[in-house]
Amino acid sequence: MPRSGVTVERLALAAAELADANGLAEVTVSAVARLVGVRPASVYSHLASADVLLDQVTLRALVELADRLAEQLSGRSGRDALIAFAEVHREYANSHPGRWQALQRRLGPEAAAGSAGPRIARSARAIMRDYGLTPDDETHAVRLLGSAVSGFIALEGGGSFDHSTPPASDSWVLVLNAVDSALRNWPTDSADRA
Repeated sequence: MPRSGVTVERLALAAAELADANGLAEVTVSAVARLVGVRPASVYSHLASADVLLDQVTLRALVELADRLAEQLSGRSGRDALIAFAEVHREYANSHPGRWQALQRRLGPEAAAGSAGPRIARSARAIMRDYGLTPDDETHAVRLLGSAVSGFIALEGGGSFDHSTPPASDSWVLVLNAVDSALRNWPTDSADRA
């Protein structure tokens, strides 16, 4: 029987906080149980496995990121929206590094479909529509944006830019300007795609 006061939401929050403090690899059923003051069996009465616990961190992070995007993208379009989209991701990664790691996990198809992930994807697609891309090209462009943003964040978070100049913040601006330029000059002629 589930212990009073212990809920999936409380466990997910504790796991997310632990991930941010110590890294996602430190999120275990035992560690979360200690954090909320229960035995591991109490966690298992709410969540079937450690993977399900990690899924809860991922699902929580998706909601938080989607909510921030909705707030920051409201009323923006084109380059302004693209910059805001990227900034929200980078700020989230910096303020919640463990939750950001959780966003890199693959959810199962059902969990992914019911998550806030599709909201984030719709936000990215809306930005691409401002560039006048076809639906197929929107998909390619979303992948380009995601690769640029996630790749930069991964390299920056791993310390790859720590020992060189100019500062990473200068490169960040240039990377986003380059993505904007690529989107404004998207190849439409079949000869340009070869």
